[in-house]
Amino acid sequence: MPDALPVRSAHSGDAAALAALSQPFVRSGALRARSLSLYAADAADFLVADAPDGTLLGALALRVHPADAANGRGAAGVLYNFCVAPRSQGRGLGAALLNAALARANSRSLTALFTATTGSGELFLRHGFAPAHVSLAPPAWANSLSPHRNSQVLARAL
Repeated sequence: MPDALPVRSAHSGDAAALAALSQPFVRSGALRARSLSLYAADAADFLVADAPDGTLLGALALRVHPADAANGRGAAGVLYNFCVAPRSQGRGLGAALLNAALARANSRSLTALFTATTGSGELFLRHGFAPAHVSLAPPAWANSLSPHRNSQVLARAL
């Protein structure tokens, strides 16, 4: 990724830009629709990359799910709303966002990361993710998945 496009933590003021960046992916069915207020409320989950003019070029969110000792689950994370503007794809920006999310997950002592994708998941697979059964994922997230989307669940131990 070019040095001019560092990855940073998002803030609530990025909500409109997050929604705008995500909209083409929502229209294509690759992402679920989220309201502007939800982007604002969940902004702290997001890592983003800006163009020199301040336009968001990519985003990836990490939601932390606490440990569930009663069921033998450590704290886990879920990666969601991963998108890179078409003009920035193929330049390493997705990998930079994913690497930043992995570093954030490690800094929070998570035991595993999960994601769901309607695509090939190629980037995740190259970064150590593998297909996983949804029952291994945090229940709150697993129960929110729509069976109509035919998403593939991927996981990576940390």
